[in-house]
Amino acid sequence: MTPVLKNKLINGGLYLSYALIILFFIFPVFWVFSLSLKSVPELFADPPLLFSKEPVFANYVYVLQNTGILGNITNSLKLVFLTILFTLMIAIPAAYAFSRFQFRQKRFSLMAILVFQMISPVVIGIPLYRFFSELGLLNNHMALIVVLVAVELPFTTWFLKGYFDTIPYELDEAAIVDGCTRLQMIWKVLLPVSLPGITSVSILVAVQSWSQFVIPFILLDQDSLFPVSVGLVKTQASIEAITTHYLAAACIVAILPVIALFVILQRFIVGALTNGAVKG
Repeated sequence: MTPVLKNKLINGGLYLSYALIILFFIFPVFWVFSLSLKSVPELFADPPLLFSKEPVFANYVYVLQNTGILGNITNSLKLVFLTILFTLMIAIPAAYAFSRFQFRQKRFSLMAILVFQMISPVVIGIPLYRFFSELGLLNNHMALIVVLVAVELPFTTWFLKGYFDTIPYELDEAAIVDGCTRLQMIWKVLLPVSLPGITSVSILVAVQSWSQFVIPFILLDQDSLFPVSVGLVKTQASIEAITTHYLAAACIVAILPVIALFVILQRFIVGALTNGAVKG
């Protein structure tokens, strides 16, 4: 076998693997979308129909008019935006300190952050409920945001620390020579250079916060406060004669903001993966 043929076979196998992986993750979303456009008889057709013969877009109208899904989406947007904001406000200075400064127990501190990242929200759910109940902070979005920030902070700090490591320290020194303080240097020099990395980690935090279910389910019990992840579970109780196609339509509506976020900001994700600043 010639080297050229061998490389073609390897590349062909890789692309086939990529296609299978993409299909594995895309097909469930496609199936939910297909269900959302079916009528009741088509839901129970035997054999199952992959496509609806006459798509029923009225399913989406029914969901939007008869459920609180839009209010749930609004709550999620609020929670996600504030979670990203407060997470970055803490993580950026912390990541900069870990990247630029040498201090005692630095390695231990980084490992401790990684350990906290491994703790599942399910483990802390019941203690959080007892704690916030004693403080009278149940059904409070700001209390929920504090918990979401604590959950997202370890990963965000690690991610940004690694990104800041790729930025040459000479940029810091040049800014300090020009008279910048540390905070001015971070704001005027570091943040513009780090924009792809910050945007990428913001997207990851947004997706994780958007899909967070356990903590909001435990700390909230008012329908008007539910984010979309909990609202979808409660949708069945809000429609008198709900069937699978309505719930599928609600799921599609719920994931549209996340898809739009990826489409709009995908160039920043690519930039974070390919940008090595000016180092090397």
